[in-house]
Parts: sequence; structure tokens; C-alpha cells
Amino acid sequence: MEEKHVRRPRYSGKYPKKFEEKYKERNPEKYKDTIEKVISKGSTPAGMHISIMVEEILDVLNIHEGEKGLDCTLGYGGHSSRMLGVLNGSGHLYALDVDPIEIEKTTARMRDKGFGEDIFTPIKTNFRNIDQVAEQYGPFDFLLADLGVSSMQIDNPERGFTYKTDGPLDLRFDPEHGTSAADRLKELSEEEIAGMLMDNSDEPYAAELAYHIRQSIRKGEAPETTKELRDLVERVLERQREYQKAGKDDKKKLLKKTCTRVFQALRIDVNSEMEVLYEFLEKLPDALAPGGRAAILTFHSGEDRLVKKSFKALEKEGIYAAVSRDVIKPSPEECFRNPRAHSTKLRWAVKGGEKHAEDN
Repeated sequence: MEEKHVRRPRYSGKYPKKFEEKYKERNPEKYKDTIEKVISKGSTPAGMHISIMVEEILDVLNIHEGEKGLDCTLGYGGHSSRMLGVLNGSGHLYALDVDPIEIEKTTARMRDKGFGEDIFTPIKTNFRNIDQVAEQYGPFDFLLADLGVSSMQIDNPERGFTYKTDGPLDLRFDPEHGTSAADRLKELSEEEIAGMLMDNSDEPYAAELAYHIRQSIRKGEAPETTKELRDLVERVLERQREYQKAGKDDKKKLLKKTCTRVFQALRIDVNSEMEVLYEFLEKLPDALAPGGRAAILTFHSGEDRLVKKSFKALEKEGIYAAVSRDVIKPSPEECFRNPRAHSTKLRWAVKGGEKHAEDN
């Protein structure tokens, strides 16, 4: 029986606004011209992730043919593709991702690019389990951990990562396990919510937001969607003197910054991101071969402080032969083409031993 053709839904206006309408942006191989137009305007195509600081990472990792590497956060596969390109068919790259939805899509994308099982192995696990991965597949000559949230997760309203589109208040990297953000808020006390907002995003209105979130829960009006949480944030801001005195544009900016901080803090808590990073940093040296190189991309000050502290302490103990003295940041040109790169910081470390990066 011949399959009936289904027309794509029409959208109002000149350009599509909803995620499901952006079929061209979500097909980078098929609509390359559209993708380039979107990127050239300083936007990220829907459902796609633009890899950050690729050249700087490759320079730091100093990959050679025949080496074994690990991409701790596979995501869209952009970094993995470039690292595999340097391996040039010799050696092997393993890649981790906890997201069951995206790892399947990315693996199919990587296979289509010609990266077969002989050189590329995806593994569905959290990078906190790096010790288990290294025991089975390591140790590794080079390793990358990109701690940013993938744009595919941010853009898809069904994942609940952004206040810009309405969707379930979820925020889990792995939607098959754990507690959603909506349910997590119900578990926390007012003091715990305030602490979470302060610790994870330095939110100046943490106390006020925590009070009103708990009030909404007590009244049976707990936020269940991203829009409901955004609206609650806006109502709290409307009570603040700074917001009341601000002009229209400044009010928009303040709402945007506050929502960004609130969603970031909640996402970090839901996914235990700081605990995961701490555990990963403790296990990292044992996952590296002598002279192995590690590069870590961070996206907020809390992550960067933790990485810096760990690298410095382990260098002092003689475990790392060298670590980055200063952070490496993306160029202004990259930040224009990819605004999500603005807050990125890159740090690196080289494990002590017989083989050093300088000797390669």
C-alpha cells in the first residue's frame, strides 16, 4: 500500500518560530544553506549543537594517530568528529552520554559519516562513571569533557530546559531516570530552594523566589511547566524595587537574566551536576595513561572553580605534570557566530609519567 503524503504544517509569518516547524534547521545535511544563514546571524539552528572552541581543544589535546581517547560528553558529536578526523582511521575514540534520546541520534549521525565500530564506540553512561569506563576500555591518551548543555536539549520544548518555550518542567539529561524539576521543587524546603539558587547561580533574589515557590506549592499551584515557572519569576520581580524602577527594555533584560539563573540552578540540582563533576575530577587521573592530556570546558564560575582547584591540588601532589595557568576563552568571532560560547572557559592538565604531550 502506497504511503500517503503528509504536508508539513504551515507557519504564520516569514520564518518558523516553533521548534516543530523548523524542519530545515533540524536537517543540517539536507539544508546546508539554511544552516549557514542561521549561524551567520549569530543563532544556533534548532535541534543542532555548534561545538565550542574546537581548534583550541585540538591544540591542547595534541592527538596523534593510533592513540586512544574519550569524549566524556558526546552530545551532537561535533568534537568527536573532529577528534576522529585527527586519528585518521587509526586508534579509537570512546564517547559517553547519559541522554538516551540524543546518543541514539548522534551514533547514527557518526556512522553515516563513516566512523564505524572499529574506531568509534558510544557508551550510554554518566561521565561520573569514568572509572568503570577506564577499567574496561582505558587508560586514555586524551580526554575531553564539555560540561555545557547541548543545544538539542535546550531547543526541544519537550525537554523543559528553557523558559523561552512552554513545555514540561523536566530538565533531566536522562528523562528515563531521576526526578523532574517540577517534582524536585516539591521536595525542597524554602531554605533549600534559596540555597540552591544561591549556590548554583548566585541568584540575588533567591530568598524572595524561594518564598513564593513554596507558597505556590502550598496553595496547590506548583509550577508544572516552564511557562508557569517563568510567570512566577516575573511576578516575584514585579514586587522588587529595581524592577519597578526599570524601563521596558531593562525589565526584559532583568527577567531574562533571572530566568536564566533560576533554570540553570534547577538544572544543576536535578542532574546533581556539581556532585558529578567533583566525582569525575577525583577519578580523572586514574583514567589517563602516563602523559595523557585532559581538556575540560566549563560554563559557569562554580564549575571553573572546582576544575581549577582540582588541577592545582593534583599538580602539587605530582599527579599532573602540568596544568593550565590561565583559562582559555573563545575568540570574539566565535562568540558572534555562536552566542552560547560567551561564558565558556577551557582548562587542561597533563598526567605525569613517561609520555608527555611535549614529547609527541
